[in-house]
Amino acid sequence: MQQALALLEFSGAVAGIAAVDRMLKMSPVALLRCGTVHPGRYLVLVGGSVAATEEAHAAAVAVGCELGALHDEVCLPDPHPQLAAAVGGDRRAAEGEALGVMEIATSPGMLRAVDVALKAVPVDLVEVRLADDLGGRALAVISGSLTDVQEALDMARDRGGETAGWLGGTVLPRLDDTLRDVLGEGTSFQACRSWEPAGAETVEE
Repeated sequence: MQQALALLEFSGAVAGIAAVDRMLKMSPVALLRCGTVHPGRYLVLVGGSVAATEEAHAAAVAVGCELGALHDEVCLPDPHPQLAAAVGGDRRAAEGEALGVMEIATSPGMLRAVDVALKAVPVDLVEVRLADDLGGRALAVISGSLTDVQEALDMARDRGGETAGWLGGTVLPRLDDTLRDVLGEGTSFQACRSWEPAGAETVEE
């Protein structure tokens, strides 16, 4: 588990690749994920010790500012373990009585918002998605009691809306069991035939 994470979003690949080069030359961080995302932006995720990650983050910010291409950034010196796992692709079951779904305009903005909410409220992070297949937006799904999910969503909105742009959120109490199973497989567009509810109308071929 990384002691710290930094995520930077650039307006294009030229600045993003230059920033990666600068970071790796200046600081002993792990390059966890990087590449182009919708709509033509470039995301870079690095991790490591707090000192190394902060140094790499500062170097990348400097490149982005020099080229006028820094879209958003965040450096988390002590990321919540669920968030650190989720950005690596892990997904948790939506087991709570209520579900919260939120969208924020930037991926670093989502990490800022979710990290604050997870550290303050006992909810589970079901999934987090960054940029691709979302038009550059970020999406997160949380699960827990109705009261906790509402509080976490409110905190995420207040924090995410400060700099990154809160695009919307909703709380679903008493989550439908079919939808719970579907979301267990993720929020990407995919076939849901295996979760047809009992009595669902079907079309004969």
